[in-house]
Amino acid sequence: MKSTNSALARCGAAARPLLLLLAISLACQAAHAGSYKYCRVGSPAAVATRPEFGVAMMGGGDDLDDAFRWLCNKGHGGDFLVLRAAGKDDYNSYIRGLCNTNSVATLLIPSREAAQNPKVAVIIRAAAVVFISGGDQSHYINWWQGTPVQQALNAHIAAGKPVGGTSAGLAVLGEFAYGALGDQPKDKDLASADVLPNPYHPRVTVVRGFLHIPQLERTITDTHFVPRNRLGRTLVFLARIMQDAAVAGAPIVPRSVAVDETSAVLLEPDGSGTVIGPGRGAYLIQPSHPPEVCEKGKPLTFRDLAVLHVPRGGKLNLGDGTASGARKYSLMVEAGVVRSSQEGGSFY
Repeated sequence: MKSTNSALARCGAAARPLLLLLAISLACQAAHAGSYKYCRVGSPAAVATRPEFGVAMMGGGDDLDDAFRWLCNKGHGGDFLVLRAAGKDDYNSYIRGLCNTNSVATLLIPSREAAQNPKVAVIIRAAAVVFISGGDQSHYINWWQGTPVQQALNAHIAAGKPVGGTSAGLAVLGEFAYGALGDQPKDKDLASADVLPNPYHPRVTVVRGFLHIPQLERTITDTHFVPRNRLGRTLVFLARIMQDAAVAGAPIVPRSVAVDETSAVLLEPDGSGTVIGPGRGAYLIQPSHPPEVCEKGKPLTFRDLAVLHVPRGGKLNLGDGTASGARKYSLMVEAGVVRSSQEGGSFY
């Protein structure tokens, strides 16, 4: 996480009225518990630009300068907004140091009450670029879904403006998202070993339709992929999406885009993406048919999953599910045990 020079910040309290395209400029503090906080560096007045659409899909870990520069370039020097449910305005000085933007601001929305405030929608709609930080994605779902925040985010996307996210912020970009809704504060990371023996483990909570990014339809993302050995749980998420959709009478063939730490996929409007960063890259996982066994209390059996591992510098195309510079292999899960076609049985 990057530190910020608070002396440079021009910030606002939730109690102060907003002009439509004008940032508030007081101390960065909430008026009362549960209210939003808004902290801004740069020009206090918004500027009109013509942003270009794109999605920066960052897998977590150390921030990637090039991914933020890419977002800034897509925003054509306009106002860059960081959304958080907890934390500080650490990103403000970091992004300001990387990019020539009119402003960089952090909007902290720490409760459903704060998300209902119509002023937060004004702030989001005025931004040229929106970036959703890491943290706990259950807060984004529980606090922001069904509020002006969700509406403003989807309006931002529909207007063709760039958006990005890292870690929990990436987790909520797809049509489907692991919501972490069943997690408790002291729970450890949901591990593959927890869910492969029981795809209906109570912590497997998959939500749909928080954001509407056309290029990520039918898609669920995962993050911190290799260091946290999340492959097995990603396969469970895919199996659950297919099984639950079939039971509901609306079959769907989903896919996963799993991004490793210190890696990012920079996605263009046509669905093509470039992988950057020193991590292991991205993994596009595509099932060909529903799971054979996906039931409560029974180990998962799920065969014939095609994998494209796209390393740094490689290209993937979510429009047609292809990639260049990628390694191809297949996976299967039999009675809760994952197997790989790669030499040596490597999953990654």
